[in-house]
Amino acid sequence: MKIACIGTGFVGVVTTAVFASHGHEVAGLDIDENKVASLSKGQVPFFEPGLNELLNKTLVSGNLTFTTSYQEAITDAEIILIMVGTPSAADGQADLKYVLATAESMAPYLKEDAIVVIKSTVPPGTNKKIEKILKQKAKVSFTTASVPEFLREGTAVEDTLHPSRVVIGSTNKKAADKLAQLHRPLSDRIIVMKPESAQMSKYAANTYLATRITFINQVADLCEKNGADIQEVIAGIGEDSRIGDHYWYPGFGYGGSCFPKDVSELAAYSRAVGESDNLMNKVHDLNQARTPYLMEKLGKKVGGWKNKKVAILGLSFKPNTDDTREAPSIAIINHLQQNGAEVTGFDPMAKWRGDSTNFSQKESVVEAVAEADVIIAVIEWPEIVSFDFSKTKLDKQQFFIDGRNQFEPSILINNNYTYLGIGRK
Repeated sequence: MKIACIGTGFVGVVTTAVFASHGHEVAGLDIDENKVASLSKGQVPFFEPGLNELLNKTLVSGNLTFTTSYQEAITDAEIILIMVGTPSAADGQADLKYVLATAESMAPYLKEDAIVVIKSTVPPGTNKKIEKILKQKAKVSFTTASVPEFLREGTAVEDTLHPSRVVIGSTNKKAADKLAQLHRPLSDRIIVMKPESAQMSKYAANTYLATRITFINQVADLCEKNGADIQEVIAGIGEDSRIGDHYWYPGFGYGGSCFPKDVSELAAYSRAVGESDNLMNKVHDLNQARTPYLMEKLGKKVGGWKNKKVAILGLSFKPNTDDTREAPSIAIINHLQQNGAEVTGFDPMAKWRGDSTNFSQKESVVEAVAEADVIIAVIEWPEIVSFDFSKTKLDKQQFFIDGRNQFEPSILINNNYTYLGIGRK
């Protein structure tokens, strides 16, 4: 098939490369000339495992090209995938200005019976807005659909090549069948529903996962009050098949480009439709307060942050990505700086882009913890979790804060660290 992918951000680059690798003729479209020039040379502007290799392979095959021209990308495309940004507006809901502008720009070049698919995360009802614009400006018949993405940074290529499910939002059987044909080599778990249901599925999925993190953080706080161990509690509830032992991450809260944004937008959307007193609003508020709450509590346990040398291990919001958007490290480092600490940081991929006052990024764990009074292991990068901290123990009291409960407490305690976990003694 001939496919046009509009928007070459994280989702756009991964999607273009994957469909091109399956033999489709794919054009990646972006108005950013520098980005298009870099991608055309096989240069990915962010780190994602396996993506650089896949991108270059598909460029060499000739199945993938990048352009800034709507006419060039859209004219022969059977399927157009919209993957442009949807930043949060002033009222907290998704700002659709780029989605709507894309519809206006593509309309004059649409091919007869083209399928226009929204992959950007948008609120239910967006398809109707797109259709209104296209009907005014397009010269041919067309259909619209929604196929939300469920990619995880760090495993995005694998998630696209082998998705757990493909959700197709369309009431047009011919369009739904063609989209199913496109995705069938990737997955046999294809679910067809209304566009509104597909768009709600994306918001609901991310908000539910964020809720699990928020919930287990609340339980961890109770464990610290009563002597229970949150990891033992997780083992106890995890054997219930309705609950499972997966995706419980007690710590500094969720971050990244999706969870904070999607939860906040669903909360704002719910307020806009008259459902303000609901769980979505509370989850967002609790996560916003999580890191300040922990840093205040931990500060008391280490004797205050003033003049402390603190090593932050893990700057990205999760392993296997260089993305620091809404990362816990941002609020942690800001809190430490405001309270007079001297901070060092280490991350295998991510770079600190915030205030550098009293902050120094190091090239290794060894350098980061060299003089530390307090070590805070924030993100479970393999380079951090597998590190032997017995080799760097100093002849002074050192606190080790296990921000994701990834370490065996007894090992650190036996090496004379003062261990502080989340929801555990």
